[in-house]
Amino acid sequence: MSCSGEVVEQDDQLIQIKPAISEQLKKAKYGVADHSTVELCHWTKKSFKHEGSCYKHKFYGISTHRCMEFSPAGMHCENRCVYCWRPMEFYDSLEMKPEQVAEPEEILEKLMAERKKLINGYYGDSRNDKQRLDESLLPSHYAISLSGEPTMYPKLPELIKYLNSLESTKSIFLVTNGQEPDMIQRLQDENALPTQLYLSTNAADYESFLNINKPKYDDSWERWNRTLDMLKKLDTRTVLRITLIRNYNDKKEMIPEFAEMFRKASPHFIEIKSYMHIGRSTNRLEHSNMLEMEEVKEFSNQIAKQTKMFSVMDESFVSRISVLQNNERFIDRWIPTYANTN
Repeated sequence: MSCSGEVVEQDDQLIQIKPAISEQLKKAKYGVADHSTVELCHWTKKSFKHEGSCYKHKFYGISTHRCMEFSPAGMHCENRCVYCWRPMEFYDSLEMKPEQVAEPEEILEKLMAERKKLINGYYGDSRNDKQRLDESLLPSHYAISLSGEPTMYPKLPELIKYLNSLESTKSIFLVTNGQEPDMIQRLQDENALPTQLYLSTNAADYESFLNINKPKYDDSWERWNRTLDMLKKLDTRTVLRITLIRNYNDKKEMIPEFAEMFRKASPHFIEIKSYMHIGRSTNRLEHSNMLEMEEVKEFSNQIAKQTKMFSVMDESFVSRISVLQNNERFIDRWIPTYANTN
């Protein structure tokens, strides 16, 4: 156990989130199982009432109400990003030993049960679409992100393969901070890549990288760049995701460096999104650190202009996000498994 007591790790049992921390997470409407977490996101809950869908539906076609957002490494992360709105003050260990983690099937079984409990609470509201609630109990899309860094989970290839083996699965998105390039290589080597891989890309230079991501590893910049260099070779859809934070990484002078990075990495898509002043990030940043949508659009247009290989594909005003598409590595924006579904 750490001196602060956040995470219990014993040789003879699975890593567990400490009960006191687990209770806090549950009060915040997380489902918790061993070292894994699950949650119903804002847009999933709104989709039950037909009040809108996540921008991932607008951009790529995924089904919002059948999306399961979870993490197999709920309280483990190598960074302490200034903009993170998850409960990172509880993060502790930088290691998840294979013999101390749950098997993929066990994680999914427990988290599905936790997720069902969360969904059951919405049946009592007549404004919610019962058919959508029923359908949401069987996910078709998995977003492996939420809290923590999922690539720290040592059985991630097995987890993704297991998800793909489920008949209802149509797509899997994986979000990574790029600190575990060896795991990304394993996903490639073991034919276990997700449908779409996101790399958080919030800085184009070393100083900004340290200032924004607050990494724990001394070689964090090298680790991240190794992951960036792999994107061209990965046999899956790739996305660079930028969170723009006023006075941190939104300066016009930074655009040429970002543009050069994007040309080098050549992902299929780039998502450029404003920081949102929500959750635990409000303890570290101000409301004024958010950008207006017009500013996000201007930044995106400049990136498109300077790279000369990306163009603005779409945007979501309510989420303050633009998405750019790579014209030199063009792929259809729509995920084919959703072609004939909602």
